[in-house]
Amino acid sequence: MLVLLGTAFFMTILDGTSLLTALPTIEREFQAHGTAVNWAVTAYALAFAGLLLLCGRAADLLGRRRVFLAGMSLRVLASLGCGFAPSVEALVAARALQGVSAAIIAPAALSMVMNAFAEGAERNRALGIWGGIGGFGATAGLFLGGLITDTLGWQWVFWINVPVGAVVLALAPVMLIENRNQARVRSFDLAGALTVTSALVLFVYAITSVPDVGWSSHHIIGPLAGAIALTGLFVVIERRSKAPLVPFGILRSRSLVGGDLLLLVTGMAVDGMLIVLTAHAQSVLGWSPVRFGLTAAVMTVAAVVGALVCQRVVTRVGVRPVATIGTALLGGACLLLTRVVSEHSSPELLTIALLIFGAGMGTATVCAQIAALTGVAERHSGLAAGLADTCFAVGTALGVAIAGSVVAAHAPPPVTAAPQTLVPGHQAAFGVVGLVAALGVVIALAMLGKRSAPVAKETAAPPIDQIVPDRIPARPIEELPCPTVTRLPSSAPSATPAPTRPPG
Repeated sequence: MLVLLGTAFFMTILDGTSLLTALPTIEREFQAHGTAVNWAVTAYALAFAGLLLLCGRAADLLGRRRVFLAGMSLRVLASLGCGFAPSVEALVAARALQGVSAAIIAPAALSMVMNAFAEGAERNRALGIWGGIGGFGATAGLFLGGLITDTLGWQWVFWINVPVGAVVLALAPVMLIENRNQARVRSFDLAGALTVTSALVLFVYAITSVPDVGWSSHHIIGPLAGAIALTGLFVVIERRSKAPLVPFGILRSRSLVGGDLLLLVTGMAVDGMLIVLTAHAQSVLGWSPVRFGLTAAVMTVAAVVGALVCQRVVTRVGVRPVATIGTALLGGACLLLTRVVSEHSSPELLTIALLIFGAGMGTATVCAQIAALTGVAERHSGLAAGLADTCFAVGTALGVAIAGSVVAAHAPPPVTAAPQTLVPGHQAAFGVVGLVAALGVVIALAMLGKRSAPVAKETAAPPIDQIVPDRIPARPIEELPCPTVTRLPSSAPSATPAPTRPPG
């Protein structure tokens, strides 16, 4: 089951990065402007980040396997549409559908993993593998996208999802178990769903536009104001709703809130660093996408190792110290990159920085996921998974916006825009990302406990006819101890003792 769900998760992460290396080829083939082609990336991000929360709650109410299968079916169709797109507009529309399918798949798959493994060492091990898959997919896409584009054509960046999706759809009904509570009343908070989804879409749209127009543009201020207003309206609706989309009681968990905040900061650091490093490798160093992908593979391996080691250490010493170390590694690697990215950059020092960053990325992500999913009741597991995925997705958008703004602020005039003149902006951006990672250290120390919080299970007592005393040893009746019977006084009325319920 973990392999099946991990494969689907890997493909959703891969799609988010593999297209980046294929964009120049797509731009040349369609003879389109770069801004129009970039909407293929933006449309995916808007749909993905905006619908994660809603889709996570839908998995709780409609059934996680059912929602997962619907998402995989849509992914296969959307991938076919991307590959056969006759124009840029058709490609952008199909990419938006891919983002919708990713928003459906990710929280449903994570909540099934969460419910299949018992909280503690078993779930930590599963989440360690899950985090390793995410780290591998995020960086492997940079290499695989360029390799596939150069050998098979950019269409196969999307078509590769079709055979993989077909295998997952064939095996999922057999390998996955539907664990929705059939007795629960299913109802959607439509008003809450519309407001929170609109707020997230407006926020992500504004943030992704920052590197192009700046923070002071009305194209940014207007959507941000709308997102804030819709968020306030969402809070009012949820407090009055009988079946809220997000029961605010779940936010009382210090572990959940701390884990989600750590995922937000980790997403900012990861994508903020990657966007600057990609630009530096292509603009200053003149590397090809394949060469950069091979170099980034060092970070991929370190992220997988960090995730797998993290889950073992967390079980023994707790989340707080491991998360602190992970975020400190992220910050330290970014500060080291400020020295690497110079006119006399050393490939060996760059490799060391990527190894450190990869280890911190795998460690911090897995620790944050463990904290965000600890102590969550089964009926809220899809919502908790949606919250975690939403925080990381929003963090990636914020990281790109902040790092891109810093680079733009230090950019030289176009007349003197030689490659080496971009180095100060890249150094400043790495320094800012390092400060963001330092904020993660503060969150880990202040919000996360030393050990996992106790499990908060909501189980009802079973009917009496279903209680089986399986822990009582089988003994002959004559060997069972006979209780002492106390005779009632003659003046007391006789009464038949009520049958006692055996212990559950």
